[in-house]
Amino acid sequence: MKTTVIKFLSLFAIAAFVSLNTSCSGDDNTTDPPTSGGGNGGNGGNGGNPPATGTTLTGMLTEDLTLDPTVSYVLDNTYSIESGATLTIPAGTTITANAAQGENTSTYIVVQRGAQIDIQGTAANPVVMTSNNATPGDWGGLVILGNATTTAGVDAIAEVGQLVYGGTTDNDDSGSINYLIINYAGAAINPDSQFNGLTLYAVGSETSISNVAVLNGTDDGVEFFGGTVSASNMYFENNEDDAIDWTEGWNGTLTNGYVLHTIEGFSTAVEADGENGNPTLTNLTAVSNTGGTALQFKRESGATITGLSLAGYDTSLDFRDMGAFSNVQIEGQDADPTQTYIAAPSVDVAMFDWINSGSQATTSVLSGSITADMTLDANVNYLLSNTFSVESGATLTIPAGTIITADAVDGENTSTYIVIQKGAQIDVQGTAANPVIMTSNGETPGDWGGLVILGDATTTAGVDAIAEVGQLVYGGTNDMDNSGSINYLVINYAGAAINPDSQFNGLTLYAVGSETSISNVAMLNGTDDGVEFFGGTVNATNMYFQDNEDDSIDWTEGWNGTLTNAYVVHNIEGFSTAVEADGENGNPSIVNLTAVSATGGTALQFKRESGATITGLSLTGYTTSLDFRDMGAFSNVQIEGADANPAEAYDAAATVDVAMFSWVPGI
Repeated sequence: MKTTVIKFLSLFAIAAFVSLNTSCSGDDNTTDPPTSGGGNGGNGGNGGNPPATGTTLTGMLTEDLTLDPTVSYVLDNTYSIESGATLTIPAGTTITANAAQGENTSTYIVVQRGAQIDIQGTAANPVVMTSNNATPGDWGGLVILGNATTTAGVDAIAEVGQLVYGGTTDNDDSGSINYLIINYAGAAINPDSQFNGLTLYAVGSETSISNVAVLNGTDDGVEFFGGTVSASNMYFENNEDDAIDWTEGWNGTLTNGYVLHTIEGFSTAVEADGENGNPTLTNLTAVSNTGGTALQFKRESGATITGLSLAGYDTSLDFRDMGAFSNVQIEGQDADPTQTYIAAPSVDVAMFDWINSGSQATTSVLSGSITADMTLDANVNYLLSNTFSVESGATLTIPAGTIITADAVDGENTSTYIVIQKGAQIDVQGTAANPVIMTSNGETPGDWGGLVILGDATTTAGVDAIAEVGQLVYGGTNDMDNSGSINYLVINYAGAAINPDSQFNGLTLYAVGSETSISNVAMLNGTDDGVEFFGGTVNATNMYFQDNEDDSIDWTEGWNGTLTNAYVVHNIEGFSTAVEADGENGNPSIVNLTAVSATGGTALQFKRESGATITGLSLTGYTTSLDFRDMGAFSNVQIEGADANPAEAYDAAATVDVAMFSWVPGI
């Protein structure tokens, strides 16, 4: 299994700090680094948290300064590192923007052209920049101005504070950042513009940026305005605009980016604008619990992207302004907005455990095989991206309310199914209030292969027979074989075509034994059968079938179990039958079968010597009640204790109350 589940243990939030009864400030003309001084008097609150207290950072820094990680620093206004100066921030240092007072748009840290910042955080002790109000948009974040090239030209003027950036030195060095958390930034500059968490204006390639997390901003997590800087190991969570944004021809590399959206209404995971500097994104995993757009490219912007993994977005690619798809190369091909780019995560979120954010990405990819027991999580949205095989000796447990969505938009539909191998088990623990649902993102019949279970019971195909699906092996001599338990399960949009003559079903049971428990199952909108029994002795109860295009209930290879309380609905034209039986007669029992058609058609069809014992049969709306093919004997089929009679309509009152399936969505 390949998974993108994130579960951090505690919520990261830093508010007011213990007062040191010291304050250190400068004004716009100071040339001295902060020193301790008088109290923080006069800084009243604004109805939120109290003003942060500690050593104040404000004004200009014109000579090198190293902060002290044992001191609580308060950012009271703009703090500017001037050309020629370096601000060093040791591991474990915390800087708190004083959002409880003053003008948020003037509260930010800026590293001017020719200045440097040296953030020396570690995984155990990151540097933290946050706000005392703990509210998105509280402050302006960290702004770095470089001397590299940008399409805005030399000495361009930033939208922030008339700051000057841009030059001709692409290997410009603005310092080093390692293990930094920026929280609650994004203050609004004007109605059309906001600060970001980390803003990089024409920053050069000799600048080092790695292990940075930007959380809970009202604008972008990071924005590159031109420049050549590269960044690695970047985490973005719940930034309300774009997680990653670039413009003005940025042409650096972003390696190992992870984006998480658990909020509604964000803009994108990635937005690119302006001229195409063709930056490189290597390993980008983006996960949304709320849909939305993943990547947006405006005008002629573009990128070269490898290792792209998207999960949970409504739109994978959005091209604005008629930009060419070829501007964006994904895995060596022109970008294709019809592709979902759903893939196994290319970035392991565990590498960001040091952030301790408390959020959980609730999307996970199911693919490959498991050889040990596995229990899914009903709070996680599972994406079935290929065959998912539960191997012999392993049990897959699926709790009530779990949803598994087959990726019908990407990949090969016929390889997208769940298979329980001989000797393995499945335990579907749905309830009427919270059934387990297996569906597809394409929401089209035939999107995927459904659920396939292989048992060790007898079948006329013999021992170790080979299935028409994936060369799977089934069948043995143990009629009491146990493949697990299924209760309250909905299977939707299955029936992918294996070849011109064969398709998957919703639920396919190969030689499944009698100790297997199957009850309360609904098969909807399949292109082949709802359920098909290939031999075996398994029983099933309370089964609902709606608008399956071939047969609702099908058996062959001598199945001889019992089906109790089945309800079949046909609202579509051109289906095959409600029941089809073929092959040798294992004489299964059908107890209470109600089938209703709004479009005529055939109810029950028996081929060759197949048969059954049926009681409680109720047919409504079918043109043909019984169809015997291949000259099979009517006596093979016993209905209400008598030989089957094709002249009979079998239109008795319903023997199954459809209300018992009110738990099925849409019923």
